[in-house]
Amino acid sequence: MRILFLHNNFPAQYRHVALTLAQDPKNVVVFGTKNREVNLAGINKVLFAPNRDPHPSTHHYVRPLEGAVLHGQAVYKMAEQMKAQGFVPDVICGHSGWGPTLFVKDAFPNTPLICYFEWFYHAVGTDADFDPAEPLTVDDVARIRVKNAPILIDLYTCDRGLSPTNWQKSQFPKEFHDKISVLHDGVDTEFFKPNPGAKLVLPNLDLSGVDEIVTYVARGMEPYRGFPQFIESLAYVQERRPNCHAVIVGSDRVCYGKSLPDGKTFKELMLNKVPLDLSRVHFTGSLPYVQYLKVIQASSVHVYLTRPFVLSWSMIEAMSTGCLVLGSDTAPVTEIIRDGENGLLVDFFSPQKIADRIDEVLDHPTKMAELRANARKTALERYDLASLLPQHIQLIKDVVT
Repeated sequence: MRILFLHNNFPAQYRHVALTLAQDPKNVVVFGTKNREVNLAGINKVLFAPNRDPHPSTHHYVRPLEGAVLHGQAVYKMAEQMKAQGFVPDVICGHSGWGPTLFVKDAFPNTPLICYFEWFYHAVGTDADFDPAEPLTVDDVARIRVKNAPILIDLYTCDRGLSPTNWQKSQFPKEFHDKISVLHDGVDTEFFKPNPGAKLVLPNLDLSGVDEIVTYVARGMEPYRGFPQFIESLAYVQERRPNCHAVIVGSDRVCYGKSLPDGKTFKELMLNKVPLDLSRVHFTGSLPYVQYLKVIQASSVHVYLTRPFVLSWSMIEAMSTGCLVLGSDTAPVTEIIRDGENGLLVDFFSPQKIADRIDEVLDHPTKMAELRANARKTALERYDLASLLPQHIQLIKDVVT
């Protein structure tokens, strides 16, 4: 079987599927991407790049669509070169939204296309209008509607689609739901497993003598993932718990949502606003997986906050290690965490309540042991890579046949 994967970033959600398919000598796995840096054994990486950026004079509603078209155009040219070299895929798997999948059915009209549908944008009822302190303008509402244009083209064009959670699938128009299967990427539960009594020691951080460690993990430090509320909650925690330390994993950047207009980062803003004992707050930056694993294995309580948006892999990875996850009471989280059963839920907007629930965990370690065990059980039963990976492979095979 000849499989073509398409994603701006390599290997992204397709790492495990592509590697597994590449292990079969009967398969030829090609990955079209913009990422020049990473290579994986058995996967033939082919690069594409748009020939320019969206033009500054393009209407700002349409600029993301123009960017998607430019990416789609680059992939189309890449596909024409593949055909000239004799490669025609039996199936194409591509991430929808940034444009690589837009014209691939024109290049390979007889090849089935499976699109990964991660998010469909809404002005009302999800992430965009979640914070009442950030009301949307009429301009915002119109811009958000147009942002779905490349995704709608993919919904129409693809043969099958998949979304990682029921919540994320529910955001797409109902008339396309029959095309979309819910299939999570999966978590390697053999790697992300509990290590009872683990002490946190990293190359530049030794917390082996600390018994109370609050952890927070996100790609960036931004309102979408509740970073401001988490920092405010630490002030309450530090006041009451003089031996408690916080470990924050992630980059000082914005991955989702708007940056601050004055050029400051949200880390700078919050540390200027909230008086903290910074000797007990440890910013690690992004970590290699092995070090990140050590952080969550040693965690006393792991705080995961998110707007009603795409669910992070990190929450389920934390549950798989047996972390006590304190999650925001928002739809992507409540699909997985049941308060008092396999984790705890809290009001996203209340730093004081976040701190109170952190106290609850730290004050009752024995009571929380059952929740930790249930968190691990949830990961094993519903999100285990070893169980989900064969389903991904079968979906691809079903589309081909």
